[in-house]
Amino acid sequence: MKRLIDHVGITGVAALVLLAAAVAFSSFVLRPLEARGALMQERLSRKAPAATEGELRGASKVAAVYEYLKKPEETTDWLAKLHGIGTATGVQLRSATYRSQPSEGRIERYEIVLPATGSYGQIRDFLKRARAEIPVMSVDQVKLAKDGANRGLVQAEMRLTLHMVKS
Repeated sequence: MKRLIDHVGITGVAALVLLAAAVAFSSFVLRPLEARGALMQERLSRKAPAATEGELRGASKVAAVYEYLKKPEETTDWLAKLHGIGTATGVQLRSATYRSQPSEGRIERYEIVLPATGSYGQIRDFLKRARAEIPVMSVDQVKLAKDGANRGLVQAEMRLTLHMVKS
């Protein structure tokens, strides 16, 4: 050892120690990490087509929603149908207000505020029939209040939304 120090000097011995440490670090730390990274990359490349299949399934589901909401009826047709359902169920409908909700997508939304009077059963039947006969409608909110003047009658304010595909 003394001969080595005399031949290369202290700086040379330090360099040899650092070189040995670098080789050991490379062998015991870097190579296992590189192998693990390669394994993860391989797994990721195998999963990429599965993600593409999932995206295709998602796209087909979105297309199915658009197809479901695409109906030939106009907003006025749905409003007339609501009025007819109200007459058939015995619910007294007062003047409804509706307005288009701004949207950036392909779906148009028409919010309808519909005040009505009837018994609780009549209003429930009205909503049940409306949901069955108007598939593009959602019931967003229903407020019920007893009518003080007429026993058994309920004042209702319904917020409904028509969801339609833009043409």
